[in-house]
Amino acid sequence: MSPSPTVYYVEDDQNIRDLACYALGQAGLRAVGLADASALYEACRERVPDLVILDIMLPGTDGLDILRQLRQSARLGDLPVMMLTARGTELDVVTGLEAGADDYLAKPFSMMELVSRVNALLRMAARGFRLSAPEPPPALCCGALVLEPRFHRVRSDGREVALTLKEFALLQALMEQPGRVFTRTQLLEQVWGYDYGEGTRTVDVHIQTLRQKLGGPGAQVETVRGVGYRMGGTAPGDDR
Repeated sequence: MSPSPTVYYVEDDQNIRDLACYALGQAGLRAVGLADASALYEACRERVPDLVILDIMLPGTDGLDILRQLRQSARLGDLPVMMLTARGTELDVVTGLEAGADDYLAKPFSMMELVSRVNALLRMAARGFRLSAPEPPPALCCGALVLEPRFHRVRSDGREVALTLKEFALLQALMEQPGRVFTRTQLLEQVWGYDYGEGTRTVDVHIQTLRQKLGGPGAQVETVRGVGYRMGGTAPGDDR
């Protein structure tokens, strides 16, 4: 039997931390609650987790600074990271995604939703390294965009671009079927592995950060008003 995935949850409120860890534990995960950045770094020295959950508002070093330090680490840089934000404003979300977060969840949240989002992110991370998975195509090309699934690498106009797990999967889904219009719900189900209420806003925010990272060629990710998104070959004229 394979060991349960290990999740480190960094939250300074002990009541919330204990409740979340209990819920994750009941779902079969090994959840470790940590109060601050120092505790997280110490835990990572002893054991690298499968996923990290970071609250943005932390004493001392906040969650965004922790995220940036993780992404700069050769040993921890590829860890899936979920950010928790008390405000849930678009600025907080975009800032977290630009810093390298793979997903975010706004407070207050239900424990059921937290467990669902964590499991979806763990499944996505596992798919990227599953040896028995079908052989991916060597490369997907759309105009100046080149995506190499085997190496988890993206080049935009010749420049290599660092994307999070979700951004990469989102771009891959669009590039695999250029011209097809995906609804937000379809992308949410295919890329995130879940469907719930206002979650389609998650897709919009990830599209926004994806375009920013891709630069000029990011305009090929076109908005189809009232429907969703598609991978096109020219700059969109309906989403400016």
